[in-house]
Amino acid sequence: MAHAMSTGSGVVLDFIRAGTATTRPGLIAELGWSRITLARRLDELLAAGIIIVAGQSDSRGGRPAESFAINKDAGLLLSVDIGGSHTRVAVTDLVSTILIEDEADIGLWEGPDTVFTWANQVFDYLLRQLGKTRAEVRGIGIGVPGPVDAATGRLAAPQIDEQWNDVLVQNYFPADFTAIFAVDRDVNIMAVAESRLGWPEHQDLTVLKVGLGIGCAFVLDGRVYRGARGGAGDFSHSYRFGAELCSCGQNGCLEAVASGYAIRRELNALGYRIRTTGDIVALSRMGSPDAVRLLAAAGAEIGQALVDVAGLLNPAMIVLGGQLAEAGDPYLSSLREALLAQARAFSGSGLTVEPSRLGNKAGVLGASLIAQDALFDADRISRLTR
Repeated sequence: MAHAMSTGSGVVLDFIRAGTATTRPGLIAELGWSRITLARRLDELLAAGIIIVAGQSDSRGGRPAESFAINKDAGLLLSVDIGGSHTRVAVTDLVSTILIEDEADIGLWEGPDTVFTWANQVFDYLLRQLGKTRAEVRGIGIGVPGPVDAATGRLAAPQIDEQWNDVLVQNYFPADFTAIFAVDRDVNIMAVAESRLGWPEHQDLTVLKVGLGIGCAFVLDGRVYRGARGGAGDFSHSYRFGAELCSCGQNGCLEAVASGYAIRRELNALGYRIRTTGDIVALSRMGSPDAVRLLAAAGAEIGQALVDVAGLLNPAMIVLGGQLAEAGDPYLSSLREALLAQARAFSGSGLTVEPSRLGNKAGVLGASLIAQDALFDADRISRLTR
């Protein structure tokens, strides 16, 4: 949100987008501006087609107050949620309502060339289905499974797979997209969506993405905390449980013993043919004792590792997303029990562990929301409409 000192139209837009104030009297009360200044800023936003008059809200007698809203149909946002073995894409309107989406078992290890070639082909197809063109795309939001330098949008190094080191995502999109790009870690975009759309009643959340890998994001005071270089939440390599070698080169990391990779490794050693996290979930739903046992054990390890997180950050809840979360119980219950059995009395009091409310849509919704944030950035809007 913009600093209230500014009198640009972007500040007005922030209040309208958040739903905090959507009428003239409401905006004057929030901003403390004169009616003339506010009228000017609203006219700028209306003339630019950024907002529309959404309707009359009932007032206490007299003329009903007009209310304003984002002009959601003034363009499109594209979103990409890249995972370890699965990628989902969506086209949304400017308030992040999904219009059409697609997905494939393609991800991190295929590398950026393959992933983005696929995504661009699918977007062209989805846009045609909607009767739209690339020219109507205003913003593109992307979640990647690794740290991102927030200032430049470039993927930081080292990434889990070196093909992604120092990647600048917009270089993989055709030049005729004139859209604004926004890039963040896959678990951060999931946290943005869960905190704004899934659990808006809570200001402090820890969000876990459990798939082939284990991602973690922190929402502190309503905002995703990214750290100095975009690397906050590297939870899966900070706890040591055993001798198993991890992809990071250390032994016994949480990821080496409790991730989808670890469960897949164990199941394949037992003679199953498992490729994706979806295969693990399907096996457990069929009641396979091996899959159920391994999921419960992994859940317990993660729950134990979360004890320190709960103590350090005191979240109101821990939200579990990603494909493995779809395994439900016994995975979820063993995680919850291990955490609450050891959590300190204070941090454990009232702490809940819940599956994502947005399910497999969390990532694409979050990617659309960060694209929306970049597009409607207050300073940018103030400059554009001046």
